[in-house]
Amino acid sequence: MHWIDPTSLPETRGKVTRFLLNSHGELDGLVIGSRQVHFPPHLSKKLARHVALGDVVRVRGVKPRTADMIAAVSLTTPGGVLILDEGPHPNGEKHHKPHVERKAMEACGEVVLSLFGPKGELRGALLDDGTSLRMPPHAAAELAAYLTPGAHVHAWGEGVKNRHGRTIEVAEIAESVDAPQAA
Repeated sequence: MHWIDPTSLPETRGKVTRFLLNSHGELDGLVIGSRQVHFPPHLSKKLARHVALGDVVRVRGVKPRTADMIAAVSLTTPGGVLILDEGPHPNGEKHHKPHVERKAMEACGEVVLSLFGPKGELRGALLDDGTSLRMPPHAAAELAAYLTPGAHVHAWGEGVKNRHGRTIEVAEIAESVDAPQAA
C-alpha cells in the first residue's frame, strides 16, 4: 500500500487493547476499541518499539467493504512517531519471516472479535482470553459460525506465544461443551 497518500485517508483514534500475532509470532494487527487494525508484518518490529498496550494511537487506512476493520497505511504513536507502510522492500531490504518453534496448543473461550485479512477476508477470531485463532480464508469461510462474536469454541492446532500474545493456527475447532446454554 505504499502508493496511497495516508493524509487523504480518514483517521481513527483509539486505545490499543490487544496486539494480534501472525503464525510467525510477528505483530500483524492490534485492536483499538472493538475494531481490528491490520498492518503488514514487516512493520512488526517498529510497532513493538513504539506502541504499548493502553496507548492512544491514530490510524489512517482503508476499510474493506465486507469487514468492520481497518487495513492501516499509517499509524501515529502518542509520542508523534509516524509508522508508515511503504511496502515490504522500500530500501531493497527483504522481510524475513522469523523462524519460530510452533507448539501444540489449544484454547477454549468466547469469540469477542472476528479477525480479517487486509482485503476483508475472514481469517479467524479473537477469544476473550486474548488468543488469536487463525486459518486460511477458505477454511474460515466454511467455519464462519465458529468465528462470530458470541460463539463459544474449543480449538486445537500449532501456535506461538510471546510477550505480545498468543496465536494458534487452527487444525480443529468445535463448539465448546462448556458454552452457556440458553434457558
